[in-house]
Amino acid sequence: MIPTADQADIGLLLEGTYPYVAGGVSTWVHEILRGLPEFRFGLIFLGGSRDSYGEMKYTLPPNVVHLERHYLMDDEAVETRRGSRGNPSAFADSAALHDYFRDPRHTLSSGLLDRLVEGFGTHRGISRDAFLHSELAWDQIRQSYRSHCTDPSFLDYFWTVRTMHGPLFRLAQIARQAPRFRALHAISTGYAGFLGMLMQRLGQLPLVLTEHGIYTKERQIDLAHADWIRDLREVFGGSLDDDVSYVRRLWIRFFEGIGRLAYASADPIISLYEGNRQRQILDGAEAGRTRIIPNGIALNRFSPLRAQRPREIPKVLGLIGRIVPIKDIRTFIRAMRTVCNRLPDAEGWIIGGEEEAPEYATECQALVESLGLSGRVKFLGFQPPEEVLPKLGLLVLTSISEALPLVVLEAFASGLPVLVTDVGSCRELVEGRNPEDHAIGTAGSVVSIADPEATARAAVELLTQPARWQAAQASAIARVERYYTEAQMFDAYRAIYSSVLGM
Repeated sequence: MIPTADQADIGLLLEGTYPYVAGGVSTWVHEILRGLPEFRFGLIFLGGSRDSYGEMKYTLPPNVVHLERHYLMDDEAVETRRGSRGNPSAFADSAALHDYFRDPRHTLSSGLLDRLVEGFGTHRGISRDAFLHSELAWDQIRQSYRSHCTDPSFLDYFWTVRTMHGPLFRLAQIARQAPRFRALHAISTGYAGFLGMLMQRLGQLPLVLTEHGIYTKERQIDLAHADWIRDLREVFGGSLDDDVSYVRRLWIRFFEGIGRLAYASADPIISLYEGNRQRQILDGAEAGRTRIIPNGIALNRFSPLRAQRPREIPKVLGLIGRIVPIKDIRTFIRAMRTVCNRLPDAEGWIIGGEEEAPEYATECQALVESLGLSGRVKFLGFQPPEEVLPKLGLLVLTSISEALPLVVLEAFASGLPVLVTDVGSCRELVEGRNPEDHAIGTAGSVVSIADPEATARAAVELLTQPARWQAAQASAIARVERYYTEAQMFDAYRAIYSSVLGM
């Protein structure tokens, strides 16, 4: 049953994650909810298309008193097609905002943003109807195309602008109809961060922002694999390369722009490690508002798994994660071909859901067959980590982007070394982040992205050298117990919530 309420302490703004996608950020959200029972939460879930999400993957804790779901690409609004001139002052403010998006050296006054937000989505400012059908909207798009666009056809540019801005009007409606929250917490920039900015300014509410990964960076990776951009260009014909590249850059600048709006409205702005904090500052966050809160895990949940480990190191390599391009499952599969050549009894387990990118999952399964690895590389679907971690000899992440992956901490707590790519905080998780942490020792191996041979070589070395494996295990346990506990994370967020709520 979906809970509903007209008020809550914290409005949690979630894009494409909890409670409809398992693992990663969703697991973190679930633990925050369970670990802070003294706060009442209302959840606003934002998805793309309804068809992309099934049933809830989690049982909501009792302190979740409200959940609403919105699918931004399923546009249910009725096309009224009322031609109009439009509001000149509102469109002038919009033009100034877009100048700021194109070049952050332009100033962005708080008054301008407040005026835009106050009227956005209404007839007092720029309504959805005015954006779609007014003369001023048409003039602004034409002028922008002439001044700033050289590659794609005007038709491509026109529809790209409409597609990217359309969901913003839906978000304005959501913001005005939301329950009464005392504070807001967005778990990304992007559309969730934009909603947070709207609600913060409309209701004068505190806004907390947490980024596990940097949203704009992840969208750049997604857009690099976005077939729909190429498909759109092919519909209209013409030369592909320059046009597709420009459309991708347009989308990236759009997400960078709305990200800066979220940064301008949030305090604190939280990242998981220093590298991402610096990226936030580079992308427009005020340094004094930023802070680091690492992920933490429940040691009592995973430490008992150490006793379940067999005496011999299992020749089983496990990749736990969603089967999506950003996890680079294909590099893991290619590495397994070399591992199996050197260790005839080795197996590779791919443990994660396939529903998010079914075509990519099909490609990965075909690669397994083409490399003669059927029966050696297995797709197990989503599994509770407690059930698989004791059976692995090595956790492997071949991702091309990560922040601070929870699954690495879970592996550490269960007594399992890891092999990871040099992305996000992975190197500091394995090797330490300061001299005191370095002294704990190395908890596995770090390799470059998209390097199957190096991945295979490092895996074989760890699995065939018991003394090195055991030293890595000891370092993993010591590091997670000292620096990455759930209690530390809960205390940090409890203090933030209490502060913004005036408790």
